[in-house]
Amino acid sequence: MSEYADLPKRLIHNLDSYRGSDLEVKTPIDGSTLITLKVESSSEINLKVRGAQEAFRVWRDVPAPRRGELVRRFGDALRAAKEDLATLVTLECGKILEEGRGEVQEMIDICDYALGISRQLYGLTIASERPQHVMQENWLPLGPIGIISAFNFPVAVWAWNSALALVCGNSCIWKPSEKTPLTALACQSLFESVCSQMDGVPQGLSQVVIGTAAQGEQLVDDPRIPLISATGSTRMGRSIGPKIAGRFGRALLELGGNNAIIVTPSADLAVAIPSILFGSVGTAGQRCTSTRRVIVHSTLIDRVFRTLADAYRQIGESKIGNPMDPGTLVGPLIDEDAFANMQGALDRIRGEAVELIGGERVMSKSGGAYAKPALVRLSRQSNAIYSETFAPLTYLIPYETIEEALEIHNQVPQGLSSAIMTTDIREAEYFKRYSDCGIANVNIGTSGAEIGGAFGGEKETGGGRESGSDSWKAYMRRQTSTTYFGVERPALAQGIRFDL
Repeated sequence: MSEYADLPKRLIHNLDSYRGSDLEVKTPIDGSTLITLKVESSSEINLKVRGAQEAFRVWRDVPAPRRGELVRRFGDALRAAKEDLATLVTLECGKILEEGRGEVQEMIDICDYALGISRQLYGLTIASERPQHVMQENWLPLGPIGIISAFNFPVAVWAWNSALALVCGNSCIWKPSEKTPLTALACQSLFESVCSQMDGVPQGLSQVVIGTAAQGEQLVDDPRIPLISATGSTRMGRSIGPKIAGRFGRALLELGGNNAIIVTPSADLAVAIPSILFGSVGTAGQRCTSTRRVIVHSTLIDRVFRTLADAYRQIGESKIGNPMDPGTLVGPLIDEDAFANMQGALDRIRGEAVELIGGERVMSKSGGAYAKPALVRLSRQSNAIYSETFAPLTYLIPYETIEEALEIHNQVPQGLSSAIMTTDIREAEYFKRYSDCGIANVNIGTSGAEIGGAFGGEKETGGGRESGSDSWKAYMRRQTSTTYFGVERPALAQGIRFDL
């Protein structure tokens, strides 16, 4: 049993009720077992969905500002529990503690944002072509929302969805990654505590389903859940997307990324290099927004490669280790499968590499899958890098013109995050117009989105948007309503006459 096993007990008030022999939960820090949980049966999930329906019928009639008050209180509870919850995030998914704190802060931020949205669920009044008619566009709650989250952001992505879904009048059912269920149970415990201190909150408003892909598929197939918001691989999205569409449900998919930074001749390298480093090796390269490709003008590529190579070597020698330690910048990969996938990607590209550094295992007394970040210089973009590798693995690719840079950039099937490093406004505007990604940054990296802007991508990234902007509309249904307030026979639209 892990030396860290006491932390979940402190955060999850009813932890013993989840214990079982089905699912072994390990920490990537040293590979030790934190706890063994039971996986929920089909009948248990069915009861939770039924409970979510019943909760929805009550919650949709609660005034939206009052729903926002619940989310505000939850945000305050997160503030009070921030350090413990951040530590649990680090313990369960392996990101450094500083990033664990940042993830909990994202939850707090989206609660603040959702509170404001609870008083801004606006429809429209539309001018009618018919006299004495008024047209309105109304937004109404959708129903129980299914949320399927990934290991790399075990709590923030749930909060992006649930905070907005709740203020919109919906209930939520959360199926976390089987690799990070304890953080979900901790959030659920905290949420239940907040609900118990507020009148009018129905039981079953938020629930957690513990299990593997099979339990997630049951939610995906259930017609009582009108929206499935799922974060994961493109392969997962390709599997569940048709199933949801086949039952005429809605899908909000946040899938793979193959993100690039373009470095132009006018780039300020004092700005570019730190952005590339964090984007490439932060979270051990296990973000959907991690920088996978750096597309560098041919006049700069030697200098950029040397600078990055020195930084990668320094990180590999002294900054990889236990993510709880304050001097660590890069923690472990989530498990041995992730390390094997990284090695497989390096093997596939090795024959095409002009130069390759890093990628070796970092031996740790505690165990765990620790790897040095890898930097691969190529003479051109290769088909071998079109698929995403969830690891600290970066490819450098040369270009000659800005048009060629964008062509290289857009060739991959994913379309999540992109960036350009330039001090030329013409290049910046050209890039923003022709990047095919949902996120296009200028002089900052591909990672580190704020909740004020809608998050998501195009192409094989799925096309969904979470947090920010008008993304609340994903959790509601749109209704057009026309009212006639005259006393004579109402006119028909398009000037149609239908006289007896």
